[in-house]
Amino acid sequence: MIVWRDYFKGKKITLMGLGLLGRGINDAKFLAEMGAELIVTDLKTAEQLETSLKQLKKYSQIKFVLGEHRLEDFKDRDFILRAANVPLGSIHLAEARKNGIPIKMDASWFAELAPAGVTLIGITGTRGKSTTTQMIYEILTQGHRVFLGGNVKGVATLPLLKKVKTGDILVLELDSWQLQGFGEEQISPQIAVFTNFFPDHLNYYKGDMKQYLADKENIFKYQKAGDTLIRGESVEKLPKSWKLKVLGEHNRVNAACAVAVARALKIPEKMIRKTMENFTGVAGRLELIRTKHGVKYYNDTTATSPEAVIVALQALGDPKKIILIAGGADKNFPEESVANLVNKLLTVKQVILLPGTGTEKVKRQKSKGKSESQKSKFAEVKSLAEAVKVAQNKAKTGDTVILSPGFASFGPPPGGFKNEYDRGAQFNKLIKQLK
Repeated sequence: MIVWRDYFKGKKITLMGLGLLGRGINDAKFLAEMGAELIVTDLKTAEQLETSLKQLKKYSQIKFVLGEHRLEDFKDRDFILRAANVPLGSIHLAEARKNGIPIKMDASWFAELAPAGVTLIGITGTRGKSTTTQMIYEILTQGHRVFLGGNVKGVATLPLLKKVKTGDILVLELDSWQLQGFGEEQISPQIAVFTNFFPDHLNYYKGDMKQYLADKENIFKYQKAGDTLIRGESVEKLPKSWKLKVLGEHNRVNAACAVAVARALKIPEKMIRKTMENFTGVAGRLELIRTKHGVKYYNDTTATSPEAVIVALQALGDPKKIILIAGGADKNFPEESVANLVNKLLTVKQVILLPGTGTEKVKRQKSKGKSESQKSKFAEVKSLAEAVKVAQNKAKTGDTVILSPGFASFGPPPGGFKNEYDRGAQFNKLIKQLK
């Protein structure tokens, strides 16, 4: 067994990617507290990372290299801890490999060092992994010591080494990037959930969906005899008598995956059902923000693919009563996916498009063989605030307004945001301010 406190002390570690969402911050705190000689490097400037740097100011032993990555920081180091979205062809990681330096990632490094007897539950998929993760977590909190990790806002997995012990359970939401680390370590969770697979992140993978799928498959590739794999496509359906508070057939599939995990761990059926029927959802995923003047306003900011928008619209019911705020930065989605989205958008009451390269794809598709009345359903705005104003003016009692972008949040203002959470937070603020 590795004594991890001694393992980190005095080690020279370069943390590549601090970010703004908390994972890099908490990893840096943990490594500094463990006595590592830490270099933190990020392409963002000190000004852009101001909120993150404030949280690390007491750690005088951390050296910061900001606004750039330097090759020299990837030489003569014991480890590189890289962020999840570092490009596949990074010259800096190539330099580390050339120098024989192990490259680690937050969640998989935890999995490597975790005490024996800790059960890892990993959830991945193009859609539904966050909701399924939270469902599993809430079921397991009834009678187990359980922790959340992986792709959870504000949570770093590596520092959980300070808390977990034999018999504990760690529920990990794992995107394809984090699963690269599991592939490198040749580790898979004992219980793996694969919700579904659709085209996504084509900008990162340069259109190579085989590589995207291969990264996802690391969630079960290294499982051992006696481990469990649950696939959303083949999971047993929930009984119709189970009444969920979350909307949509897709959430019943997510719930069915969570139930399958709970049953594998022999959780009492009555407890499983009660938890699922009381589950109210995850922030930013078909989240009801408020009802004003008989109009419901939903935040679905994490819907960053065309398929995710289609699922959201299906969950909401009558499309003639839906006003959709969509658009943003393209992730190199196939034209076919965007075309399918546009065909669905033609059925709603109104579409309000935010600026972005993805929006340009939508505009090209809507111009193909559509009638003038169909085209008139689309309005373009310059900002989210303008979008909300237009939506409020169009909405009548009984209508639904939903932010379900279908594309990424990044890009320059006014259409761009720091991330999808920033986009969602701005939307929530605007909705709560409505008169």
